[in-house]
Amino acid sequence: MMLAAVGAVLAAFLVAPLLRGLVARFAVPEGEPWCGACPLCGREVRLLPPTGRCPGCRERLGAGAWSVELVAAVVAAGLAYAADGPSAAALGWAAGLGVVLGFVDARVRRLPYRLTLPLVGGVAPLLAVAALAAGRPGVLLRCLLVALTVGSLLELAVWIGALGPGDSPLGFALGGLLGWYGWPVAVAGLFAAVVLAGLWAILRAAVALARRRPVRGLDVPVGPFLLLGALLAVLAR
Repeated sequence: MMLAAVGAVLAAFLVAPLLRGLVARFAVPEGEPWCGACPLCGREVRLLPPTGRCPGCRERLGAGAWSVELVAAVVAAGLAYAADGPSAAALGWAAGLGVVLGFVDARVRRLPYRLTLPLVGGVAPLLAVAALAAGRPGVLLRCLLVALTVGSLLELAVWIGALGPGDSPLGFALGGLLGWYGWPVAVAGLFAAVVLAGLWAILRAAVALARRRPVRGLDVPVGPFLLLGALLAVLAR
């Protein structure tokens, strides 16, 4: 188990430059074009070092120094402990894109379809392969039902204006993953996400009041809490 965790952390550091590049590319406000190049020197940016600076002009791009590496390493180590073998590929795919989505949503309050749709499109076939490899084809029906339930609940929240449009496809993907482990794990993941998001909103309001600033709108990014809730549920199962 320890060897698997060490290998997962090393893999996380190897893919972190790509994850950083994706964060820099997609962490732009709604309506603006994707950031395919450094805005200062115009150099195309696909991979970024841990400093988060452009290799050409040293302009800071995307997430803060070493933040992506740290989060990716922690997530990889946790999933190496939690994975049951067949589901490892699906969890790894979700972890990589999940780290990017978490940083993007925290930075610009959006979950782009350019990231959420590949997440769904990758998780579905990987879970299918995992089920066949484990000799458990019946588990796919549960994964589908959980995905539809979680995704539909989040889509309802989108319709009433409580969430952004990118939250529902994220919910479909996470629901499918949590469905692999059963309905109680899925419920725990969703409950943890709601509790964590609520606590974050209360904390932000308390800080604003302590600084004697008006609390106009909390604008909580839900994506990171959905991802964190799912991770905690899988780890605690």
